[in-house]
Amino acid sequence: MIATAESCTGGLVAGAITETPGSSAIFDRGFVTYTNAAKTEMLGVAPGTLEAHGAVSEPVAAEMARGALAGSRADIAVSITGVAGPGGSEHKPEGRVCFGLATPQGVTTEAREFGPLGRAAVRQASVDHALALLLSAMT
Repeated sequence: MIATAESCTGGLVAGAITETPGSSAIFDRGFVTYTNAAKTEMLGVAPGTLEAHGAVSEPVAAEMARGALAGSRADIAVSITGVAGPGGSEHKPEGRVCFGLATPQGVTTEAREFGPLGRAAVRQASVDHALALLLSAMT
């Protein structure tokens, strides 16, 4: 079973998974946590982690994935937090997206720099990458 914790993709990963008939056999639930408050309230992301690293960071992605796994009946959870654009900053440019993958064995994270492709393209690249992470972890 899979759970998702999404910020910049706004539920698109859950949507991609559930587009397939019969997906209820593998998909438990999705958390769309766009604000910091939602990340804290729904997934248990520590306010101190958000303060120290910002929402777009691997530590936050790790806590999001961990929280989605703990708050669901899933065996694996993927999280996404990033800057889809437009805009960004010098330290967190448009196209930077952090991913987390949680299983009962632990959590892994990674950051990807998709670049300033535009909002829709960054979000689609993020969905594709999250799905690839899930497939890789399940095979």
